[in-house]
Amino acid sequence: MAWLAFTLYLTGILTAFVLRTWLHKRRTGDSGHRHSHPPTGSAAWWAQALLGIGTLGGFIAPLLDATGTLDPLPALHHPPIQVIGTVVALIGFFGVYAAQQAMGNSWRIGVDAAERTTLVTTGVFGLVRNPVFTAIITAMAGITAMTPTWAQLLALAAVIAGIELQVRVVEEPYLRATHGTAYTDYTRRTGRFLPGLGRTTSTT
Repeated sequence: MAWLAFTLYLTGILTAFVLRTWLHKRRTGDSGHRHSHPPTGSAAWWAQALLGIGTLGGFIAPLLDATGTLDPLPALHHPPIQVIGTVVALIGFFGVYAAQQAMGNSWRIGVDAAERTTLVTTGVFGLVRNPVFTAIITAMAGITAMTPTWAQLLALAAVIAGIELQVRVVEEPYLRATHGTAYTDYTRRTGRFLPGLGRTTSTT
């Protein structure tokens, strides 16, 4: 199961980011990647660091399990849970790609404060404001269920923490500054990661 988890994770990452980048560049002439260098130790820096650690951990942890270097935690290691985890991971990775596609030409990795892209609020973005991140967490949770080692649990925790910081201290302030009232209204009616949860109640 650990080798399956590794293969699924690798395929999901390559599809959702490498293939997606290639398709976006072929269509628009732009990779969609926006690299920033926030001050070391800042919240934005920690967001990037945690996401990087979590993403790398998603590769390493299943390998440690598959090679017998690290054993799964007995309390979480059950075949039915692993099967469910496989299904959840597949749904998550499909969701990542589908949500990226729904963004169209506005798809970006990272933020350029000087750039203005279209605010997407329809389709899956009408259900949650960050469906790509929701799907990433879903996929990582599935992989964790497939190979529940302490290393994989740490990778999942790092990804969740990094996403929370990225959304709250980088992307939401950028979108609020760029789209003003339109974005504020959007946050009032649409949940952050899950439908109905994380909606704002003020203009701040």
